[in-house]
Amino acid sequence: ARIIMNCKKSLKDFGMKNLQITAYTQHFIRQQVMPGDICIDATMGNGNDTVLLSRLAGENGRVLAFDIQKQALEHTEERLKKDDCPENYQLFLDSHENMAAYAEAETVSCITFNLGYLPGGDHSVATRADSSKRAVESGLTLLKKGGLMTICIYSGGDTGFQERDAMLSFIRQLCLLYTSPSPRDTER
Repeated sequence: ARIIMNCKKSLKDFGMKNLQITAYTQHFIRQQVMPGDICIDATMGNGNDTVLLSRLAGENGRVLAFDIQKQALEHTEERLKKDDCPENYQLFLDSHENMAAYAEAETVSCITFNLGYLPGGDHSVATRADSSKRAVESGLTLLKKGGLMTICIYSGGDTGFQERDAMLSFIRQLCLLYTSPSPRDTER
């Protein structure tokens, strides 16, 4: 599985001048998601990624979207209908850490996270590092071979910097775990 998260490398290196991080990750999502795919928007917010995933997965695909705020669910549902998206989505008023209860292991093509608070919402209600770590770990079991996970971290506010630092450390550990040779590889 590929995880796109820490974008310290210049966007210019990818021929993408003046892009926001969400546009950057959407570039990779567009390359990944095919008609008929199963996708997850782990943090639906105002529905931008849910709309993109719905369109890309098409009528035969399936999109699962999660948020703990009713306002996010309502905004996303309105947006999906307004944008005339295929009715291939399910919106859940549930934490992203529970996504494994809604999808089978190794079946999901793409999972996207936007960590932080709901844009235009209550900034005191935001994702937290502990539940986000559990969600990422869970998501990795859901991704099919060659799947993609994107993680955008909005730092700032009351807990944003703490979540950012904890998630970056966690992702670094995951990268070491997934890129380290197995003991069998080093025995040869």
